[in-house]
Amino acid sequence: MADTFDLQGFDSAIAKLRALPVQFRGKAGRSALGKAARLVTNAAKRNAEGINDPETGRKISDNVVQRVRSGYQKRTGDIMISVGVATERGAIPKGNPDTGPKGNTPHWHLVELGTEQMAAQPFLRPALEGNVDQVVAGAATNLERELDKIAKKAGA
Repeated sequence: MADTFDLQGFDSAIAKLRALPVQFRGKAGRSALGKAARLVTNAAKRNAEGINDPETGRKISDNVVQRVRSGYQKRTGDIMISVGVATERGAIPKGNPDTGPKGNTPHWHLVELGTEQMAAQPFLRPALEGNVDQVVAGAATNLERELDKIAKKAGA
């Protein structure tokens, strides 16, 4: 996957963004990117369902989440939404007990990346790589819609 993207189709959205007051710009971007990121989140959940262990109640797919990185936004001014697997903080309990549905899955990265004992079974990376075009197109479309809604409210 490429490290850079040539975004096309955002010209009118950028013009609308510049016309809005600064306090409204972030909301439109977060909403549009959140909707676009849901494509990756849903694909990651589908991919993870295929690798869940049927003998345990815990499922990696239950813990796939997307989050707005507000700290990053405060530092840089850029909006970042990440898709990953939520796990409980702290040490992994001895024996890694099965806590049932929605249970902690601290081993997810071992499944994604593999170990010397086990081949990798990636589910996050393919979720993004297979949906890049749809995510970019969805972000552009959703950003246009959000900006139109905000402009309509501000003009009313």
